[in-house]
Amino acid sequence: MTDITIRTATADDAALILQFITELAIYEKAEHEVKTNVEEIQRSLFGPDTTTHALICSVDGKPVGYAVYFFNYSTWLGKHGIYLEDLYISPECRGGGAGKALLRHIAKIAVAKGCGRFEWSVLDWNEPAINFYKSIGAKPMDEWVIYRLTGDALTDFAKG
Repeated sequence: MTDITIRTATADDAALILQFITELAIYEKAEHEVKTNVEEIQRSLFGPDTTTHALICSVDGKPVGYAVYFFNYSTWLGKHGIYLEDLYISPECRGGGAGKALLRHIAKIAVAKGCGRFEWSVLDWNEPAINFYKSIGAKPMDEWVIYRLTGDALTDFAKG
């Protein structure tokens, strides 16, 4: 029997979170896209103006994963929702309930806050994650396509 615990992350967890971010990026074949560092995570995730929240998941006292989420808003529902930016569990601990416990923890926050939705994105090739999400009752939003402005395109568009 394993002991799964979830706690709110603190600025002292920034290096651990960066480690997990890097591991997630490697899994997603995008390690080259990680541009942040410990100081930036401390500032952006734990600074006074942050709108994000982070959790650390441990199994038998050892940190094995994390989640980062923030509140969004549905005009159609007239309610806030939670958007899960990252969910990661170390490969050696997958399948033992840690990921489900982390998702359930966030779902409980959503219900307690009266949120109308709990949403996230998954890469279309990530079959293990897709199957896991479907197993808990999550439904894909096939009719929606995500668009993104970053880097020079964002800067150029903002300048007009």
